[in-house]
Amino acid sequence: MDTKERHVKENEGRDRHEGLEPTLPAEGRERKRENTKKLNNLWIWFGVLILIAILLYWIFSIGLLGDMEGTFNG
Repeated sequence: MDTKERHVKENEGRDRHEGLEPTLPAEGRERKRENTKKLNNLWIWFGVLILIAILLYWIFSIGLLGDMEGTFNG
């Protein structure tokens, strides 16, 4: 946990203890952090799908080229 997260959690804990609502900047930072996590996960899955597509293309292209050259038996 980095220092920013620790400070935010300490402030939220203090606000809850005092009965205060979280401040708008704290809510905005939390929303931005959540949205960043979601976006990063989307990019990771997009990269995985691209890698799978490249792998399938590579496998099929090797198979087709091998068949055309007559180097594969079967």
